[in-house]
Amino acid sequence: MTRPLAAAFNAMLLVAGLAGCAGLVPDKPARATLYDFGPGATAMPAAGRQPSQPSLVLADIGASGALDGSAVLYRLGYADPNQLRPYAHARWSAPPPQLIRQRLRQQLARERVVLDPGESAALARNGGVAPRVLRLDLEEFSQLFESQAESWGLLRLRATLLDNTPAGEKLLAQRSFVVRQAAPTPDAPGGVRALGAATDAAAEEIAQWLAQLR
Repeated sequence: MTRPLAAAFNAMLLVAGLAGCAGLVPDKPARATLYDFGPGATAMPAAGRQPSQPSLVLADIGASGALDGSAVLYRLGYADPNQLRPYAHARWSAPPPQLIRQRLRQQLARERVVLDPGESAALARNGGVAPRVLRLDLEEFSQLFESQAESWGLLRLRATLLDNTPAGEKLLAQRSFVVRQAAPTPDAPGGVRALGAATDAAAEEIAQWLAQLR
């Protein structure tokens, strides 16, 4: 074989070898899709509208274990309802307790001033009347499959209303809220939509409950 032919042959082998190596490079892992509950209210409330309900302190929502993470969770009720499973490529943009608190605050703020715990402490130091405190514990927040084709967004919250007194917080009322909404599709996007709808429904129920506890 002449030198020019040998050089061309070696070049072909090199190109083929590089192409083969390129085929061995693993694909980049799929990036998880981030979800929240949507934009919420898109219009400002009417100017000059006065709150019809007393001010309220909304504490951070408590949760434990997987419910305090960012995974979108589901259960196979027809197979093993005791196992929480995460979707591989779906994530909440923030832990569910934060998203739920944000949505609940938007709902409650329609009729009252909603304060953070730090704002309440500053108000008390300045001689103001300390408002009541609402504490919530998130006990369930998952997509529950009753069959392979039918699922629900299931939310369970325990709400505790406390009065601020000179001697400390005093229990006024406590109630559990359980809401489920049908998922439009048996997948992560359907579960997200169902859980968002369940959160909105729970927020409305909590607002009505608080309005009754004057």
